[in-house]
Amino acid sequence: MYAFEIERPATIADAVAALQGDDAQALGGGQTLIPTLKARLAMPAKLVSLSGIGEMQGVCHSDDGALCIGGATTHATVATEAAAHYPALAALAAHIGDPAVRNRGTIGGSLANNDPSACYPAAALGSGAVIITNTRSIPADDYFQGMFTTALEDGEVITEVRLPVPETANYQKFVQPASRFALVGVFVAKFPDGVRVAVTGASENGVFRWTEAEAALSADFSAGALAGLGVSPDGMIADLHGSSAYRAHLVAVMTKRAVNAC
Repeated sequence: MYAFEIERPATIADAVAALQGDDAQALGGGQTLIPTLKARLAMPAKLVSLSGIGEMQGVCHSDDGALCIGGATTHATVATEAAAHYPALAALAAHIGDPAVRNRGTIGGSLANNDPSACYPAAALGSGAVIITNTRSIPADDYFQGMFTTALEDGEVITEVRLPVPETANYQKFVQPASRFALVGVFVAKFPDGVRVAVTGASENGVFRWTEAEAALSADFSAGALAGLGVSPDGMIADLHGSSAYRAHLVAVMTKRAVNAC
């Protein structure tokens, strides 16, 4: 590790002010950033820890029935506090990484990093979530902009994630056993006005919606409605864990499993 400054603000306003300095980086749970610093892939002069900001923690409900999660809320907290109202999201959070990761990693940190194999991006996009920052509200359809790329601007902090609660939902993850990330993960959510299907782990462009499956499932919410449907292997990730064709195949398999589990 190298020498850097660290600030631990107690309010969102103080965090935003601290991030205005030269070469400052927000620090959530550190599950991605700390290994990145160790490898010298990033070397900010100052880290601004968000973990002590009380107004960015916890799970609650909005007047319209959406589930509201503070950006600094850990995966472990989501797994317990969201279970009664959004079981699919709680189950997703309960299977991220291992206990150490779940008790340090945060939903805001995950969404800000937007790893192409992370679980929360699929939940946010599949739920039609709204990402709330210190300056604006960003619909999930506009927020995710490619691998490790989001609509966030410099100094912008995710303060809350607001997720509409569907009639039913399920997340199916084909786990890469070494990292516990998704080799392919599919989040299916059924709302009164239609179905959303979000896929993580598969595409070189990061999380995406499988619109063809959404149309089929909105007309007939059954695994049989997906018969004959598939995604193209073009643009799918290919590595030592699986070819692009294998990942494309898994997208259809995991989508059917998610529908059957709803």
